Amino acid sequence: MRILLSILLLLANTTVAAQTLERGNGPEPSTLDAHKCPEVACGNILRDLYEGLVAKDGKGKLIPGMAEKWEVSDDGRTWTFHLRGNLKWSNGETLTSTDIVRSFQRAFMPMTAAPFAEHFEAIENVGEIMRGEKSPSRLGVSSPDSRTIVIRLKRSAALLQLLTLPTAYPVYLPAIEKFSAQHTRPGNLVSNGAYRLNAWTPQSFVKLERNPNFREQAGIPNVRYHVTEDASSELKRFESGGLDITETLPPQPLFALKQKFGSQLRISPYLGSFWFGFNLTQPPLKNNRALREALSLAIDRDKLTRYITGFGEQPAYALVPPGTADYSPVALNWSKMTQTQRENLARKKLLAAGYDKNKPLEIELRYNTSTPHRRLSLAVAAMWRDVLGIQVRLRNEEWKVFVNNRKQKVITQVFRGGWIADVNDARNFLSNFQSGNVVNWSGLNDKEYDALMQQADQASTLQQRSALMQQAEIRLLSEHAVMPIYFYVSKHLVSPKVQGYESNLLDQHPSRFLRLQGTNP
Repeated sequence: MRILLSILLLLANTTVAAQTLERGNGPEPSTLDAHKCPEVACGNILRDLYEGLVAKDGKGKLIPGMAEKWEVSDDGRTWTFHLRGNLKWSNGETLTSTDIVRSFQRAFMPMTAAPFAEHFEAIENVGEIMRGEKSPSRLGVSSPDSRTIVIRLKRSAALLQLLTLPTAYPVYLPAIEKFSAQHTRPGNLVSNGAYRLNAWTPQSFVKLERNPNFREQAGIPNVRYHVTEDASSELKRFESGGLDITETLPPQPLFALKQKFGSQLRISPYLGSFWFGFNLTQPPLKNNRALREALSLAIDRDKLTRYITGFGEQPAYALVPPGTADYSPVALNWSKMTQTQRENLARKKLLAAGYDKNKPLEIELRYNTSTPHRRLSLAVAAMWRDVLGIQVRLRNEEWKVFVNNRKQKVITQVFRGGWIADVNDARNFLSNFQSGNVVNWSGLNDKEYDALMQQADQASTLQQRSALMQQAEIRLLSEHAVMPIYFYVSKHLVSPKVQGYESNLLDQHPSRFLRLQGTNP
């Protein structure tokens, strides 16, 4: 009898495990407030919890979301979205067109401080509302009837792509009014996507379960997003069967990984650039372009991508990645030099910046806790020491602390940066450096750059728009507000039991489009 009971318990536990998708997710998500999400870690989870007017399928292609169809006016300035019938929140309440309009208004209120709100600046009055100059009721988003949402633009924009971002998700305002910042906790969070929040153990995992009030039943009943800041530990967890998908991989020989994991290894092109930022608001980097250029020139990007990252990343001398839609890559002239020539020029620039053996430079490089970031930072510090004689203080911080310090621009000098495209558009990278943008972590305040970006926004053709943004990027690179290092590739291990996993340029994989072998839909 005891043996039979043990077998039944083992089978039950195996069934439960088979019904849960175990996903590595990098650092602890800073928030599950859709409008305040600033990073990939929360974005991955929010795509499961929420749905916008427009969504993306497992291949990254646009599909209907809350809206079953839409049309646009001839001038591209007025979009009309027709809602599905019987939309519901995860608590079973009806989700109305008024809820959607009020959510948009909340996203752009100054008190919300949505980090990516500026991406939506093309919508009528978004900028004025964010600055507190106009009431949220003046937003160019309205509801003429219970099944229709109208969005009015002041210029052309990639609106459909933007509407897939968390900033455009509807949030349940009664929970925000009742619980304030605690509305994102289990039991309080009300969403509208294929999953709902089940549990959140800080620094451990976020667990989701099927939302019974979503129009389609997700193929996998439960999803657990694990905090996996250490890539080596994440790899060991995958090897032991504790993860079905890793967030990344630790630096190690690619050939060995391919031999060991075969088709489980997924490496694909990815619209993202990794860079180190310079704090332009504080000494020693403030008002010292020669110093910033010297630091950038001294970096051997070929060595970093060959020996430190090692997964096929491309050395970067610009911000916008190759392959970005309707955009041709740019770079500074010295990108064509040999590394020896760049290093010689770096020494000259350091002297011009006012530093030599009699006045040595000591500088701090700050990064968030991560094995790959630590290895890369150590290599960069060694290059600065060997080429320029600079002493480097390395500072690693837990993700939330790091993000806050980077945002405040008070104690940072050189810091780990980077950007993963939210939408396939060069503007998504370049607008972050406009004056006043909340993710302008370097603090660049350049009138010429701002003017070029504004002209690009008003361009009448894609060709004109692209040319103006290219000029803006050259201006940004010439100011050395950032030090580009490499263009990303996505790199994951995916268990053979995971079905429906499709590589795409934005590396987004909503759980509703995945399946686990042996899991009943």
